[in-house]
Amino acid sequence: MRTRLATMADADAIAEIYNREVTEGTATFDMVPRSATEQAAWMREHSGAYPCIVAVSDEGSGGDADDGSGETVLGWACLSPYRTRPAYSTSVEDSVYVHRDHHGRGVGSLLLGDLVALADDHGFHAVFARIADAGAASVALHAKHGFELVGVEREVGRKFGRWLDVTLMQRLRPT
Repeated sequence: MRTRLATMADADAIAEIYNREVTEGTATFDMVPRSATEQAAWMREHSGAYPCIVAVSDEGSGGDADDGSGETVLGWACLSPYRTRPAYSTSVEDSVYVHRDHHGRGVGSLLLGDLVALADDHGFHAVFARIADAGAASVALHAKHGFELVGVEREVGRKFGRWLDVTLMQRLRPT
């Protein structure tokens, strides 16, 4: 398993993982799945300073499991602008999504570790995580990578007929 920068060829796999959370989960407050056109636009926005990375498994690279099928996207992570006003330009927000079939296998940790390294390399001072619905695994993952609890936004979203809180965590670039 390794990470690499996402390419347009990964758009469908990224959308599949994300859209499942849109329709079945509370990790995102989006309510409508992304279309192929919207996903392509999103991919263009997540390059350069605000990269998207994917965790991949080379299914065709090992022993008896070698079926020649190439890479499988196990999850993805990206940086996004934290806010649009210029004074926020040194802060970003992270997103980490792992395909449900690969939860608990270290995919999220690999992604987040590489993503915060990219944030540091790009000169960002603060990385924020907004974790919906008290996602204990996400809170623990972020804490493992140096994020600290900033606060909880109470009942700021409503999905599937219930109010959702958002836990805000922050990591400052090491000095």
